[in-house]
Amino acid sequence: MEKLPCSSFSLQKIFLAFFVAVGSIVTLGDAGCIAERRKPWWPHKGCMINGKIYPLGHIERTEFCYKCDCEKDQIRCCSCMIDPPQYDGEKCKVIFNRKTCDYDVVQKDDPSKECFSYSRMC
Repeated sequence: MEKLPCSSFSLQKIFLAFFVAVGSIVTLGDAGCIAERRKPWWPHKGCMINGKIYPLGHIERTEFCYKCDCEKDQIRCCSCMIDPPQYDGEKCKVIFNRKTCDYDVVQKDDPSKECFSYSRMC
């Protein structure tokens, strides 16, 4: 079997694609926390998450509903998303609200009206 040449740049692109895919799965699946070591192309005074640069320190909430800690040598992020709340599935439906990183429970017949539910926020 012949080995194919692989540049470090293409390995970086593959890793970045993998990280974005895993990040999406974590975001959509309420799968807890992830950590990543610093990459050479990251800015010296920050971390890169899903292509966006964040400063060193605590990040209360990213646009993809993570709470993160950006440090000199790594970044650790935990999903803010929770399981959908308990609600009446016959009369109501759940809609994820990316602005609040929470679920809105609304009536199926009239989505402008909320349903009673047990809900938590990050």
